[in-house]
Amino acid sequence: MAREQQGLVTMGRIGRVYGIKGWLKLMSYTEPMENILEYHHLQALMNGRWQPLEMDQGRVHGKGLVAHFVGYDDPDAAKLLTGVELAVLPQELPPLQAEDFYWHELVGMRVVTNTGQFLGTVARMMETGANDVLVVQPAQGSMDTRERLIPYLPGRVVTQVSREERCIQVDWEPDYLA
Repeated sequence: MAREQQGLVTMGRIGRVYGIKGWLKLMSYTEPMENILEYHHLQALMNGRWQPLEMDQGRVHGKGLVAHFVGYDDPDAAKLLTGVELAVLPQELPPLQAEDFYWHELVGMRVVTNTGQFLGTVARMMETGANDVLVVQPAQGSMDTRERLIPYLPGRVVTQVSREERCIQVDWEPDYLA
């Protein structure tokens, strides 16, 4: 899942107009991609402000998604939504098991090695296909100024994640090149 902005979790972005009835292509940041279709009451970043936007219909179309939004019933109106980011409040996301995390929860967490060395904080997450990756940026008090890409492999590389302490413990040597 995408990033958290101003207390919102970005779920996707609206693409170009599709058809003559105001439908639009939809780029989903959710996993699986069609999960975004479960959220009908969204927040849309329009003109620099988050505003409510209601999706009344959506479906899988080929290898992507298309959606229709209330009040945008023709191509000219729908074109106004092109490029708009879509988000929801974090509490609208389905609950996870205690050992599972949404990406937005990991962003901003401190990252320390099993030996207690502070590597930095999670700036963002990256999907590589094989596994997700923590992009760790140096922060005040970190051991050096290197950015690190650390595989998010719970039980192997990631040994502990604490929501309460906002900390991820990793089995990772500081001098690894990745």
